[in-house]
Amino acid sequence: MTETKKSTKWISPKKLSDLKVVVLCIAAATTFWILNALNKDDYTTIVDYPVEFVFDRDNFIPIEKLPETIQVEIKGNGWDLLQKYFKLNTTPYSIPLRNPAERGYLLTSDLKRLLGEFLNPTQLVSVLDDSITYKIDEIQIRDIQPVLDTLSFSMAKNYRIAEEVKFSPNKLTIKGPSSILSELAKGYPLSLKESKINKNIQEEVEVDIPTELSELISIEEKTVSIQFQVVAFLEGNKRLKLTKINFPRTVTLEDEEVSMMMYYLVDERNAPELKDMEFEAVLDYSRRNREDSTITIQVRPMPDFLEQVRVEPQLIKLKYE
Repeated sequence: MTETKKSTKWISPKKLSDLKVVVLCIAAATTFWILNALNKDDYTTIVDYPVEFVFDRDNFIPIEKLPETIQVEIKGNGWDLLQKYFKLNTTPYSIPLRNPAERGYLLTSDLKRLLGEFLNPTQLVSVLDDSITYKIDEIQIRDIQPVLDTLSFSMAKNYRIAEEVKFSPNKLTIKGPSSILSELAKGYPLSLKESKINKNIQEEVEVDIPTELSELISIEEKTVSIQFQVVAFLEGNKRLKLTKINFPRTVTLEDEEVSMMMYYLVDERNAPELKDMEFEAVLDYSRRNREDSTITIQVRPMPDFLEQVRVEPQLIKLKYE
């Protein structure tokens, strides 16, 4: 037996016509009410009113984004308030700054009279913020010493920069806000972008400006030559001669035959000096640790061109008779 589907109940043309009339009446009434309400005075609202700062942009520069609006409470006709609330054909209020780098803030109480006149025909009730803050610096030109960014390169194992790094030119002419130039006074970092350096360097690098400073500073020089020499530190070891000082007759070492070795790194330029040098491990009984009866070894002599000196064993155990 074939199943018959129920037919959909459609709205009749007469009911649809009546519904349209009702909707149009509601829309007309709502529009009339809104228009009538907007024509009334004595409305009060808070709006973010656009502002613009006027100053000598050839000699001063903002180092942070300047405020674009201020919150004001205004009173007036509904149409006027609606226009200002949605910023329809709204002219920003100009705030002149004679010396923008002097204070960094403006008291809104100083703006009320002129701002009130500007907002006419609406009436200014109040400015919600007590002050407007900004950061504007004087534009200056300074010579800054370039420095090598130590994180931009790496040295091969046991290699070091031998002497002072040389730059050509040795000064960078930088133009920008005075506060940023003061931060850069210790040196402008340059990146070498080399790894495991084991030979002398003479390379020309680009003077890059970080993204966060690209709109604030400019640098006259585009490239700088970097030059420095490297030196290898050689691994070495020496057997130490044992020397006792201030030992009583009743005190000896637990191991009188102990073999003492010194391990070190030496600047390759000083390596020949070690050839004829004799080193000794000095055990001074007066420097013993009374709690565990041990003595720390002192190496003599200790030239300043040795690095990472290590002695094995580090401690010697004493034996009392």
